[in-house]
Amino acid sequence: MNAIHALHRRGFLLSATALAACSGAAPEAEAADAYAASPWRKLSDAEWKQRLSPAAFQVLRHEATERAGTSPLNREKRNGTYVCAGCELPLFKSEWKYDSGTGWPSFYTAIKGALGTKTDYKIGVPRTEYHCARCLGHQGHVFRDGPRPTGLRYCNNGVALKFVPA
Repeated sequence: MNAIHALHRRGFLLSATALAACSGAAPEAEAADAYAASPWRKLSDAEWKQRLSPAAFQVLRHEATERAGTSPLNREKRNGTYVCAGCELPLFKSEWKYDSGTGWPSFYTAIKGALGTKTDYKIGVPRTEYHCARCLGHQGHVFRDGPRPTGLRYCNNGVALKFVPA
């Protein structure tokens, strides 16, 4: 079985189709996985452990959640881009960030094609978990209680992001 089929069997959607459905937008046909051959997907846990801080490793590779209010990115106000801490794929623009009051960096939209989703039942109710489309690193969860224009809140673990100033 190839890696893409294995990911689909684990519940990963490797397109933005599910998020489009959540936002009320017309779902598009599921696109081919643009990052299927990414070398980032071939790294072992040991290789990831060498590249990441212990906290980033737990969040990105094992879907942990950092404590609310602990990320310095909550206070980041400069213009720039938020990239995946694992592979540096651009995920969010600074103008899409807002203070959700949750204690985690929050955004109302993401860069097209940068995220994939799956349904997460870890707390007993279904939630939409999102991850970096290139390295599949866990980022956070998306909720339908965000501001206009999308009504979405991408609630991100700060340790899963790096900020690149403009």
